[in-house]
Amino acid sequence: MDKQIIKQLQAEYGEAFYLLDSAQFRVNFTELKTAFNDIYPNWNIAYSYKTNYTPKLCKIVNELGGYAEVVSEMELEIAKRVGCMMDRVIWNGPIKNVPIMEQFLLDGGTVNIDSKEELEHIKEIHNRHTDVLIHVGIRCNYDVNDGVVSRFGFDIDGEDFMEAVKFATTTKNVKLINFQCHFAKRQIAYWPARAKGMVDLIDRLGIIPERIDIGGGLFGKMADSLKSQFSCEIPDYEAYAKAAAQVFADYFADKDVKPELLIEPGSAVVGDCMKFIGTVKTIKNVRGKWIATVLGSQKNISMTGINPPMEVIAMGGEQKEYKDLDFVGFTCIEGDVLYHNYTGKLAHQDAIVISNCGSYSLVMKPPFILPNFPVLDISEGKTEVIKRAENFDDLFHTFNI
Repeated sequence: MDKQIIKQLQAEYGEAFYLLDSAQFRVNFTELKTAFNDIYPNWNIAYSYKTNYTPKLCKIVNELGGYAEVVSEMELEIAKRVGCMMDRVIWNGPIKNVPIMEQFLLDGGTVNIDSKEELEHIKEIHNRHTDVLIHVGIRCNYDVNDGVVSRFGFDIDGEDFMEAVKFATTTKNVKLINFQCHFAKRQIAYWPARAKGMVDLIDRLGIIPERIDIGGGLFGKMADSLKSQFSCEIPDYEAYAKAAAQVFADYFADKDVKPELLIEPGSAVVGDCMKFIGTVKTIKNVRGKWIATVLGSQKNISMTGINPPMEVIAMGGEQKEYKDLDFVGFTCIEGDVLYHNYTGKLAHQDAIVISNCGSYSLVMKPPFILPNFPVLDISEGKTEVIKRAENFDDLFHTFNI
């Protein structure tokens, strides 16, 4: 990044902040959707709000015709505030606020039923509003040979699953909108099994819902330095599309009904759309180990066990050469390390620019020790404050003092 730009931003917004690239987010969304559409035209994206629910990004998803995939009433409220119609919102998650879920269903939203208990709540809601059409989906849990037993949804070989299917397909004014699944591993080897599992389920039940949703869990764009730290291949969008969309394209090729297919990406579209800029405040040697303390924290970048893509920007101080230096955060937690074993030049007050921190960073950063830093968007030639820096009043207004 340019030193002068950083200086200008520091002067106005402080020595630590996020930079959002909303233009890149728009590009990623479009490229990912196109990759799947090229194989199966009726394919769409339900953006995972939990990954990064910055409202500007959620607005872009809505503008581009995507769905909002939410997992809480807070995220549902964000979807409402950015202008989403409720029929463009899909509510996942293992626990849902029942009164809010009731109104959401009455407003035309789709709830993906996750458990027997949730099914009972929805039955009660239906009994109170028998004259209103409600939309439901069912979260389907099956084996894709990834070595993980997911905790989400119904075992498709269980009685509870069949009860949910019966309710959704035979109850007056209840409409089965979609089957949905969730798998944690992002390796491409498991994606054909996701798709095949859904195809087999449809065959077994003889039911083709309006939508089939095979969840999220995709790698996104990243620097080579980050790719090299993974033990598996990092696929591109086209590779994921070939692995999954082709299964559905082949299955539905000779069928009159071609449902809308969905994926629920988060990191794949937002990971490379945010940088964190911090400032080196101290450099010291402790028993032979060089340590630089940064105004910033590992919690700001939400990466553990790997070194993120990082650039040191010389801000005018006299730099010295260091070997195996650790960049650590401002917190008093020993494990707060942003980058291990840096070798290169560094000076007090230098800026560090950490890339690929758009996923699970802002949304999982509590105001620990200091208020949260601002978020700025400079992608369109001007500086837009997406989220102002928090202050002490923000932190304390919910406490009784």
